[in-house]
Amino acid sequence: MKKMLIIVAAAVAMLCYVTPAPVNAADQKTYKFLWSHYTGWEFWQFISDSGIMKKWCQKYGVNIQIVLINDYATSINQYSAGDAVGVAVTNMDTLTMPAVGGVDSEALVIGDYSNGNDGLVLMNGASVKDVKGRNVLIVQNTVSSYLLSRALQMNGMLDRDAKEVNTSDSVIGATFANSGPQGAVVTWNPILMQIRNLPKATMVFDSSKIPGEILDLMIVRKDAPEAVKKALVGAWYECMSIMVGQDKEKKDKAIEAMAKFAGGTVAEFVAQLRTTYMYYVPEDGAKFAESAKLKQSMQEVNSFCFDHGLYGQNVKSSSFIGIEFPDGSVQGDPKNVKLRFPSKWMRLAAEGKL
Repeated sequence: MKKMLIIVAAAVAMLCYVTPAPVNAADQKTYKFLWSHYTGWEFWQFISDSGIMKKWCQKYGVNIQIVLINDYATSINQYSAGDAVGVAVTNMDTLTMPAVGGVDSEALVIGDYSNGNDGLVLMNGASVKDVKGRNVLIVQNTVSSYLLSRALQMNGMLDRDAKEVNTSDSVIGATFANSGPQGAVVTWNPILMQIRNLPKATMVFDSSKIPGEILDLMIVRKDAPEAVKKALVGAWYECMSIMVGQDKEKKDKAIEAMAKFAGGTVAEFVAQLRTTYMYYVPEDGAKFAESAKLKQSMQEVNSFCFDHGLYGQNVKSSSFIGIEFPDGSVQGDPKNVKLRFPSKWMRLAAEGKL
C-alpha cells in the first residue's frame, strides 16, 4: 500500500464533460481526484475507463478528472498543496501531511483496511527479530513506518533496532530485488506480492496482525462542493456493486482490467483482494465509521505520529490535531479539526439517496 529518492509522477486521466443548461462545460471548473497504485485503489482507473465516473458527473453537473500518480507521497503532496480536490490515502498519512499542513479533510468513504496488504520482507530472514541492525527500504513517515514500528514493538524490539531508508514506491521493488543478502523492505501490494516471492525472501510480518489500524480512505477538502462529493461517492459504490453483484461476466471483466492496471495477473490481483478487507457495501463502511473501533484505531495512529515527531518539533501534544467522528465527538483539539469521518455520505449510498 499505502504509500522518495526518485519521484515519477505520471497521470492517466479521464475528464467528465457535462453541459447542464445554461452553463457551458468549457466554463466549469475541473476537480481532480488523485490515486496511486494499491490493491484497494485500482478501482479508480476502472471507474474512469468504464464511464462510471462520467455518468455520475453528468448526474451532478460537475467535471471530475481521475488522475493516476505513480508516486504515493507525491499524490498526497499535490493534494495538500491545493492541486486536487481529493486523494486516495491512508488514515495516518492524512494526519501527517495534509492535516499538519492545515488542510481540513473529510473521509467520504472508508474503502478498506489492510489485512495483509502491507508487509515486512527480509532476505535470508525467518522472523521480525532478524531485521535487527538492517537498513529497511521504506516510504518513510507513512503507514509503512507505522507497520514497521508495530512489528518491532510486538516482538519486544525498539524502533532503533532497524534503520529506515527512505525510498519511493516507484522504485522500491527493484531496489529491494538488488539489495543483497541483508535486504529488508516494508511495502504494500501489488509491490509486496511481487517481492515476497523472490528467491530467499520471506514476509515476516504483515498488516493482518494489526486489523483495522491501516485504513484506506477517499478524502476530499471539506469545502468541496456537495455535488463533487456525491458524484465521487456514487461512482465508487456503483463500482463496488459490480464486485458484489450477480453479473459474473461484468465482475470478471472488471477484475481483469484492474489486474492489468496493477501490472499483474488476474490470479495475483484476486489474491491481493483476499488480503484487503474491503467495505464493498456502504452500510458496512458507515457502521465502521460509527464504531468504537475507529476511535481506538485513530488514537493508536495519532499517538504514533506524535511520539515519532511526525507532527513537527514544535508540536507539544498529541492533541494538536482534532479528529471528528460521526457522533460529533472530537479526539484532540476541537478548534483545530483537520480530519473528519462523517458517515452521512456512505449512509446516503446505503439508502439509495445519491
